Parts: sequence; structure tokens; C-alpha cells
Amino acid sequence: MFSPLLSKLKKIAPATYLLPKEGGMRVPGLVIASEKLLEEIEIEKPLLQVRNVAYLPGIVGYSIAMPDIHWGYGFPIGGVAATSKEGGVISPGGVGYDINCGVRLALAPIRLRDLNEATQEALLKAIYQKVPSGVGHGHRGSGVSEADYKKLLEEGAKWSVEQGYGFPSDLEHIESHGTIPGADYAAVSQMAKDRGKKQLGSIGSGNHFVELGEIQKNLLPETAEAWGMEEGQLYILIHSGSRGFGHQVCQDTLNSLVTKGFAEGLPDRQLVAAPLESPEGKEYFAAMNAAANYAFNNRQQILHWVREAFQEVLQISPEKITPLYDVCHNIAKFEEYEVEGKKQLLCVHRKGATRAFGPGHPELSPLFQQTGQPVLVPGDMGRASYVLAGLGNPLTWCSSCHGAGRAKSRIQSMRRWKGAHPFEYMKSQGVRVMASSYKTVAEEMPDAYKEVDAVVEAVEEAGLATRVARLRPHLVLKG
Repeated sequence: MFSPLLSKLKKIAPATYLLPKEGGMRVPGLVIASEKLLEEIEIEKPLLQVRNVAYLPGIVGYSIAMPDIHWGYGFPIGGVAATSKEGGVISPGGVGYDINCGVRLALAPIRLRDLNEATQEALLKAIYQKVPSGVGHGHRGSGVSEADYKKLLEEGAKWSVEQGYGFPSDLEHIESHGTIPGADYAAVSQMAKDRGKKQLGSIGSGNHFVELGEIQKNLLPETAEAWGMEEGQLYILIHSGSRGFGHQVCQDTLNSLVTKGFAEGLPDRQLVAAPLESPEGKEYFAAMNAAANYAFNNRQQILHWVREAFQEVLQISPEKITPLYDVCHNIAKFEEYEVEGKKQLLCVHRKGATRAFGPGHPELSPLFQQTGQPVLVPGDMGRASYVLAGLGNPLTWCSSCHGAGRAKSRIQSMRRWKGAHPFEYMKSQGVRVMASSYKTVAEEMPDAYKEVDAVVEAVEEAGLATRVARLRPHLVLKG
């Protein structure tokens, strides 16, 4: 089928395509992808969203799409856009409903192959029992006082560490040290607070998970060694976000901004955006940051329960399960860049995209000054995931992909696996899956996703990040 916008793409560099500026676009579009990926995916609707994002007031550079691009709310998932602090806007659709949905990677001091099947199953069951999963599930934070709730929302993962959920050293392995400044408890609705309070320390449903597997291959040995990664080593990958808290913050803001007329003049009301310097823009920014800090606490507490499972089943003490890194991939953050020869403070929206600062960036902890920031790219639960090192490419505002990206909708995947046996199929592929819902597993089967190998190859070819290691899943907990 003819794709009008696809036909307009012009290759300007390796794995880099320009979508020319036309109509009301304030900037051109920029698509990071290989020819193979562009041919294989349903690209027209996401490209339309790339074009629509380019209409935002104050946008600078490009409206950008990563190779894991697919259709989303307002922005495409895999979308990046920076707006100037003066005259620019912030768009909840450019962050998404699951604010600071992100990934944490931790390493265990054992080899997966040294655990027999019975031990692996016992470990997965212990994690399943300790980490709440599924729609609405989660009760770890129900007893938190209002004063403590305010503190965890405004101070981030530091609060959980102070409560015994981890160690101070963990914070050095989290983006922004686990705290996004500017959060305000008062900017959040009571409904958002109520929804989030009972869900702290849980993964939720959909594409969220806890995954255990082995480091299959180190592709950049020097960096892998610096990060303490050994081939065959057991890893833990945690994917979750701000749960009902972030969802409600997003919905509250969208309702308010649309009612106040902030969607006028935009090609899609889902892009509704408030000026950064307006009361509405500042209020959303403060509430969004609170949700981001909630998510950091959520992943910190999930890792705590995973550590407990390792101690219970394998007698490995918690401090020996060490985090490598924790990244956001649904967030808007103020970052400084050079634009037309002048340094400017920009609001960088990353929706389904990961920050990828390069070596020497001042915000990185000393642990990553020489190597660049770890970039975590989950693939699917049957094939592979990747760890990359950021190169700090200013073309994409130091951004990279966040995963493989969906190739099929959830409805399509459910239809494909209806009447089949997804749990048995995964076991035949060497992956044991536990979940609270058959539906979630059917929606999340490997064939619902693009090949992550092709996605990270495009990222590397475009000069956004370099592959460090390939990971292979074996034990998966889904919602």
C-alpha cells in the first residue's frame, strides 16, 4: 500500500532520514531507522504523528522518531522533541500516561547455568510471591503516612533507601541519582495520590515485567568489564513506572488543558500543550516530576523484594545484587544544549525514548564518566535485550531507543494466540513465564515486537549509542 509520508523521507546520513518541513510544521522530522525497519512496520500513522509534533510552539531542531517507533497518544512512542524554555510548551502526550516508565538492570554474583531447573523455578516463584503484579495490584505503600508520602514524591528513591529498601550506593546507579527536582506534592490531585499509595512496589500489567536471564555476549568487552558484566552472569531486568499515580496525573492534566483551550491551533488535540512559563505548564511539570519520583521509588522497592527472594532461595545477601543502571523512558526534562551557536535550556520530551549521555557529561556520576551512560533496551521475553553505552549525539538531544517497539497491536497478538498455548510455547523456547493473566502473556508474545537486533543496529549506525552486551531471557514475571 502506498505510504505518502514514507515516500517523502530522504536519507541524510546512515540510518537517518529527514521528513521535510511543510504546512504548519515549525521544524522538519527526523527518523532513525534502517530501510528494513521502514519496510516492515506500519509506518504511516507514526510518521503522521512525527509531522504533527513538529507543529508544537517553541519546538527546536527536529521532531524525532527512534527505530522502535509506533503509534501512541499524541506523540508516537519512540518520539523525542525539545522545546525552548522561553516561548516553548510542555505536552503531556509527549511524556505519556505512565510517567517515568523505565528500566532497571541489576547483576547477581552467579551464573544462570549453575542453577538447576528446580532452583530457577523456586526463585521465580519467590519473586512472584513478593512482587505484586497485575492490573491494580500492589499494597506495599498503603501504610505510608502523608508526611512520608510527600517526602518520597519530592525526594525520589532516596526515601526508599532511608526506609531500608536498598543501599545509599544504589542511588549512584539511577538516572538523575533517583530524584527529579521540582516535584510538588501539592500539585497532585487526591485521586492520583490515592491510586498510587496502594500500588507502590508493584510492576502492574501490560508490557511491564521482572526478567532474569544471562549475559549472552559482551560486545564491547572493555566497557562491559568496567560495568562489572561477565558473560554467563545472571541479570535482573525490572520494567515498571508510576502505575495509577502517573496515569491519573496525565489524565487530570489533559482534561484541564483541553477544557482551557490549549489544544487550539494544533493538528491533534492529543498534543494539547501548555506554555512552559504558564501556571498550567508549571503545575504539570511539578506533578509530572512527583510521578517520576514515585516511579524511582517503585523500581527501588521492586529490586528490594527481588533481593529478598535471592536471599531466601539462594542465600545471596541483598548487597551482592548490585544495580548497574536505572533509566527513564517517559519524561520531559530541562537540559542544556547548543542551538545555533548559543547555549539554551530546552525541555526535552522523551516518550518511549531513553537518555543517552556520552562520556564526560557533567550530569553522569563518576562511575560512567569514561564510558558514557548505560542505555537499557529490552527486546521481548523470548529473544533478547541489549545494554548500550550512550554517545551523546546532539542531533537527537542525546536520545536513543527504549526497546524493540511493537510490531503488532495487542488485539492482533491476542487474535494470533487465541486457543494456543503461550506458556507452553515459551517453555519450549527455554523461557519460563509466570503471570497473573493469560491475556497479558498472549498480548506480549515475542512476535508482537520488532526484532531488537535490527533496532539497536540502527541506533548504533546512526551514532546514538554503542552496543555493550546482549542479554538472553530465561525467567519472566508478567502482570
